[in-house]
Amino acid sequence: MKNHSVKVYPSKANLPKEEQLAWKLAKMVTDNVAISPEVEDMVINRIIDNASVAIASVNRTPVVNARSQALAHGRTDRGANLFGMPKDVKVHAEWAAWANCVAVRELDYHDTFLAADYSHPGDSIPAVLAVAQQLGKSGEDVLRGIVAAYEVHVNLVKAICLHEHKVDHVAHLCPAQAAGVCALLGLDTETTYQAIQQALHVSVSTRQSRKGEISSWKAYVPGHGAKLAIEAVDRAMRGEKSPSPIYEGEDSVIAWILDGPEANYTIPLPEEGEEKRAILETYTKEHSAEYQSQALIDLAARMRDKISDFSEIESILIETSHHTHYVIGTGSNDPQKFDPYATRETLDHSIMYIFAVALEDGTWHHVKSYEPSRAQRPETVELWKKISTVEKEKWTKLYHDQDPDKKAFGGRIIIKMKNGEEIIDEMERANAHPAGARPFKRPNYVGKFDMLTEGIITKEERDRFIGLAEKLRSLSADEIMALTVEMPFDDVLENKANQKGIF
Repeated sequence: MKNHSVKVYPSKANLPKEEQLAWKLAKMVTDNVAISPEVEDMVINRIIDNASVAIASVNRTPVVNARSQALAHGRTDRGANLFGMPKDVKVHAEWAAWANCVAVRELDYHDTFLAADYSHPGDSIPAVLAVAQQLGKSGEDVLRGIVAAYEVHVNLVKAICLHEHKVDHVAHLCPAQAAGVCALLGLDTETTYQAIQQALHVSVSTRQSRKGEISSWKAYVPGHGAKLAIEAVDRAMRGEKSPSPIYEGEDSVIAWILDGPEANYTIPLPEEGEEKRAILETYTKEHSAEYQSQALIDLAARMRDKISDFSEIESILIETSHHTHYVIGTGSNDPQKFDPYATRETLDHSIMYIFAVALEDGTWHHVKSYEPSRAQRPETVELWKKISTVEKEKWTKLYHDQDPDKKAFGGRIIIKMKNGEEIIDEMERANAHPAGARPFKRPNYVGKFDMLTEGIITKEERDRFIGLAEKLRSLSADEIMALTVEMPFDDVLENKANQKGIF
């Protein structure tokens, strides 16, 4: 890996494009190096992971509405598939990416990477796959596109903090989605450079989508990025230029939205000829909740056996990282995080709620743990309000450790009982983390798929999809068209275009 310094330049400096971050990203994306079996294996895992959470959310309201919008943009020739729908139903690629991204994101249950900022790199997969289906690309092409998208996304997240400036993380996702589509299509460096710049320029939005009462827009964010990215690539392919330099310019994103004119970021990127391996640094979720809660859910299941009566708990203190405390903990100062009538999206971002339920139940379920009747249970509400968080340097340091084998997102729990007894335990990494007690391997991804799709799809469909996914590199264009999961037609809500909106 090579570190690249990125800072703001006045327009009169006329910074050569070869020295711009967008160009360096594009050069890396278009450097078609060999992909190792290890990386290929993880791409397959994430395709399976995305499909599992997408099918589990097919009939949830945001997904139903996104699919309805997509169905209004059908194609009679080659287009792209929608999760759950028959494989012969095709829509425009950008609308397929829109709907499929929403399905993947809705349950907040797929992969994650956390560093200077936060990300769900798997959000690029639906964009790459949709364009591949529409343009008749092969499994080899899809593999190359997904690997490139992860590489761009992860390395931006390592270096540039968006949330400090209240910018939502789609500003890293959208350029990654564009990069993935460009790699899929084998576009040249100039076209990829323009597409990446355009994707960043149009994708900056605020973090209000993850603050206070969190709405369903959180699920739509990656789909919005995917549409913007696909359109940016399309414009670049037609020869259109983009705002430049988008990162370093005098009126650029860095200059006016991020760290400002004095900014100086260091971006690590693979050197020419070096394999893209960033996907191996990412991790999926065993539990359907914000990633920083994964280890704490596991810890709650371990600690609960030491408590015979939860009503005898006086207080619970969670010592954790800056992010966990200020974003999903009491440091956020969001009263909604203690509201038993809050949305699922809000509860998903309340570590106090998550820990209370996990402690009482000893487990976590993507539906049952969020049901209103569960959130409003009086004894749960009482326990919930006894929980607080605090930032500790140890956990913040682990969160930002550059060594992926040392990086950790856990915490230390101090449960104080009314009789003065204290029950204390800590966990650095979730069990499913690559460096955790039970790292997720292919059988775990397939097991998660089976758990989430049980009773929704047939065994024949399950076997067909898993079999295709596991042969990704060798798939033909026709087989890529079938790389989706089909449900019985009548089981899919709003399975035809409707007249509820403009489309």
